[in-house]
Amino acid sequence: MRILFVCTGNTCRSPMAEGILRKLSKDRGLSLDVRSAGVAATNGAAMSAHAEAVLRDQGIEDRITSTPLSEGLVDWADLILTLTSGHMKHVIHYFPAAADKIYTLKEYAENDVQVLEAQDELHRLVAELELDRALGKELDKARQRRLAELIRQMPAYDISDPFGGSRMEYDRVALEIRSALERLLDKLEQADSENSGKA
Repeated sequence: MRILFVCTGNTCRSPMAEGILRKLSKDRGLSLDVRSAGVAATNGAAMSAHAEAVLRDQGIEDRITSTPLSEGLVDWADLILTLTSGHMKHVIHYFPAAADKIYTLKEYAENDVQVLEAQDELHRLVAELELDRALGKELDKARQRRLAELIRQMPAYDISDPFGGSRMEYDRVALEIRSALERLLDKLEQADSENSGKA
């Protein structure tokens, strides 16, 4: 499976998610291809010093440099995980055909059944509305109202930006990311074992 993480500048959150997931999946014996990009990234900028230090403290020596989000990366990915809902909306807006594989990291890693059902409906509505917008169709008012209602019910899935913050803030954000990644891997392992059982 090919997973792409997306944040703003691709120097803090998404490279931490990339490095941590690469290590965690390897530790669990899962074969994942992981990359990251930024919606406002320049090409080749170094990770922030604190992000690099956080990874190094976890035994991760990856040299990750920033990459701007592109159509090629969106096409490459099987799953696109953003660090905030704002990033998710941005990616869906510019790549509406890929809406069915774009989630926030914490949303995709969610494991509460009721929240998951509401999420599915929310995701479907966002995709339908973005597709209608891209095709120049008039937006359905009832669907917009239902979307607003679902958004109000959703837990907060944003991972705050530590950019410019202290090392302690980076450690806190890394813990939040790691916790979501552990749940993500549990979900992928469960899906993998269910698929193996069907074979």
